[in-house]
Amino acid sequence: MTTPEQQERKPVRVFLVDDHALFRAGVRAELAAHGDDVEVVGEAGSVGEAVAGIAHHRPDVVLLDVHMPDGGGAEVLRRVRPANPSVVFLALSVSDAAEDVIAVIRGGARGYVTKTISSQELARSVRRVAEGDAVFSPRLAGFVLDAFSERPGAAPIADPELDLLTPREREVLRLLARGYAYKEIASELYISVKTVETHVSSVLRKTQLSNRYELSRWATDRRLV
Repeated sequence: MTTPEQQERKPVRVFLVDDHALFRAGVRAELAAHGDDVEVVGEAGSVGEAVAGIAHHRPDVVLLDVHMPDGGGAEVLRRVRPANPSVVFLALSVSDAAEDVIAVIRGGARGYVTKTISSQELARSVRRVAEGDAVFSPRLAGFVLDAFSERPGAAPIADPELDLLTPREREVLRLLARGYAYKEIASELYISVKTVETHVSSVLRKTQLSNRYELSRWATDRRLV
């Protein structure tokens, strides 16, 4: 049932970014069930499509997947936010890993919810970020508080060495530190083994470390694992 308040306010214009078309269709259908409160104006399945689509549609809120084969949510934020400061980003991901949450929040997202969220709560979260609130699935808020607090042992707000790495290099490093072989990393990220080797070489050069074991310790110290 539509309330008088909902009748007075304009629908939130939403743009969906996820590399799985079936998932996008499901989200579109779920949000459509909430009447005129939320309107899906476009969608994209890659970083490039997202950048072009967001620039074209100028949505109020972008529902943003974190992991995509060509760069992921952090790359979309990096390329879109400078030219579109009024667009609000809400991460919607299957991942609840601390490093994923922190990466997109540092990139400028206003919130982060997991794909276990109900359609009603998702619509409510979209409305809340559009109105200026920050929204997180319950257990994820603690990651953000830890990362941006000044408590002893908390992750720093800025890490000059970590900031040298591209989003893709961070993804490769995270998997490497978890013990993945190059072939497994390539399969996980939909890239070639040669590309994995190139990214690892670049990370070693930027961090001035010598091998994957030193990289693993370095990544662990920065809570990437």
